Amino acid sequence: MKIIAVGMNYARHNKELGHTVVNEDPVIFMKPDSAILKDGKPFFIPDFSDEIHYETELVVRICRLGKNIAARFAYRYYDAVTVGIDFTARDLQRKFREVGNPWELCKGFDNSAAIGTFVPLEQFSDKENLNFHLKIDGKEVQRGDTADMLFKIDDIIAYVSQFVTLKIGDLLFTGTPAGVGPVSPGQHLEGYLEHEKLLDFYIR
Repeated sequence: MKIIAVGMNYARHNKELGHTVVNEDPVIFMKPDSAILKDGKPFFIPDFSDEIHYETELVVRICRLGKNIAARFAYRYYDAVTVGIDFTARDLQRKFREVGNPWELCKGFDNSAAIGTFVPLEQFSDKENLNFHLKIDGKEVQRGDTADMLFKIDDIIAYVSQFVTLKIGDLLFTGTPAGVGPVSPGQHLEGYLEHEKLLDFYIR
């Protein structure tokens, strides 16, 4: 399986990070399968970064093999969603960007893709209006709504599948809203989709 992720997919998040360019196409990057962190296991802050940020996202699970998928048929290719955290080594990201280098290492390191329990998409009446949020130590720190996505799920799938064959079990991280910030040891992270807690783990 592979992890496909979308960058800069919420306008307010772009503003908080100083991104002023309006992208005509989704910004895509990949994470290896070794990035997966699941089953409530703790996230250990790596020693190569002094500034690990959480980025809360809606995560979509691919359920069919597909290539060159038309946007109008994309809904057939995913069946479940959850809340995930795209952990980012922000200090390394700035360093890589300054010299124009790729920044996969600041996004794709081990355990940098935390995922919660998947729930069937069919239990939601409108996938274009899903609310999700993150609490740290019981306090809400980030909230998003898929209605605010610059590129919708079906359009992202159509775009990505032009280049990469989607396979059963692949995961799509759909981008983070405003409110990202650093994590520190001992913190308790809880991710919610609508009112259901799907993600629950600690920072070590």
